[in-house]
Amino acid sequence: MASVSSSFAADCANPVTTITEGKLTVAAYDYPPFTAVSSDGKISGIDPDIIEKAAKENCLEVVPLVMDPAATIQAVVAGKADVAIGSWNRTEKRSKVLGISAPTYLDPMGMFSKDGVDTVEALIGKNVGTVQGYLWVPELQTLLGGKLKLYPTAVALAQDLEAGRIDVGVDAYNYGVYVQKTSGGYKGIAIKLAQPDDRVQASITPPQAGLLYTKGNDSLGKALDASVAKQHDAIVEALEKVGFDKKVGDVGEPRLTK
Repeated sequence: MASVSSSFAADCANPVTTITEGKLTVAAYDYPPFTAVSSDGKISGIDPDIIEKAAKENCLEVVPLVMDPAATIQAVVAGKADVAIGSWNRTEKRSKVLGISAPTYLDPMGMFSKDGVDTVEALIGKNVGTVQGYLWVPELQTLLGGKLKLYPTAVALAQDLEAGRIDVGVDAYNYGVYVQKTSGGYKGIAIKLAQPDDRVQASITPPQAGLLYTKGNDSLGKALDASVAKQHDAIVEALEKVGFDKKVGDVGEPRLTK
């Protein structure tokens, strides 16, 4: 593991421990609008803006390390990066090997249809599709039975939805809205936040995203938490700017997803 030194400048209130003195090494991958990577390796987007402000507040210079998604987490675990960004959900499993900042925004359940369906009740009796692996899948299987079709990818689901082979798609709201706005996907499809329903827990307490950092680095964790709290209004504004409902920024109390 890389050696750890204390980064501290005279005009900063508190010292923050990082791998390289005066630097905040950030592992990132291309996942716009949360993190966008340019051809020259520079990063921009919602998460880089959050981390850049946090770094500036603590007299640190951001050093990006661009890599594949799975490698970003491993880079932090292995001590090669201080922080990993890119809309990572705050989960119990990750908390065992990583520090996780205060929640930055939500990763909510979305409903995709031609007639604007946004309630769980409205799914009953319809042909519904969703992507394998999401938190809501087991509960929807119980509720809908044979009316629920599982897809390996969001692209496969979208193709059947647009062709009318299913009536409603249940998928990640953030992903769908961004694809629709930037690349013309989901033509003629209304993408809605799922209304809360006790039968599907993910509609009530959607996963929260956070910044992942070296486990046990309390100085960095406290600095990130304080900065995220100060940036709340700016984060909501950034979410609305890319087309998301402002409710995506209504994170509530910190929680970990199982």
